Amino acid sequence: MEETRKSQVHLEWDEQDLAGFCSEGNKSAAEELYRRYAARLYTLCRRYMGEDEEAKDLMQETLLRALDKISTYRYTGRGSLYGWISRIAVNKAVNQIKRRRWRYVPLDVRFRDSIPDPSEEEMAALPQEKLLSWISALPDMRRAVFNLYCLDGYSHRDIGEMLGISEKASASTLAKARKQLKEEIRKYQKGQDK
Repeated sequence: MEETRKSQVHLEWDEQDLAGFCSEGNKSAAEELYRRYAARLYTLCRRYMGEDEEAKDLMQETLLRALDKISTYRYTGRGSLYGWISRIAVNKAVNQIKRRRWRYVPLDVRFRDSIPDPSEEEMAALPQEKLLSWISALPDMRRAVFNLYCLDGYSHRDIGEMLGISEKASASTLAKARKQLKEEIRKYQKGQDK
């Protein structure tokens, strides 16, 4: 009965209260922060890291960093706590990708993609886990640019600064990532038609 009452109290904490209790070192609040955000954060980390274990590690590192820096968080409205934590994750992911010392091969800026974009109906019919696995399978640079541009809304200028590449290289890398994903979608659709 006592445990149920504690859970109900935690569910009533809004983001501002939760952050405040976390900054005071409240263990229950830290556990609640993990419970509320770990799954969404893992999905975000998986998009960037590709590998399941790397994504789990990044998620844990992000939550620890968030708890360590929670006193710097400023509430700006509903959803702002997750937004703040997700920015920590994206920054950590980008830094990790840059440290991998991947080789960057200059890409043809005039790259043309002859595969038609899937329709909205075709995209809606794709299993989300399938799409996540295709994004995860992209090479590091393509995966990072695709996530930053398409899913997190950064501009090519911002991406270039974050990854140490030009705007044109970011745009070209995005085109290659989209082409690779469209190829996977077409293969999947052909397999479903049989």
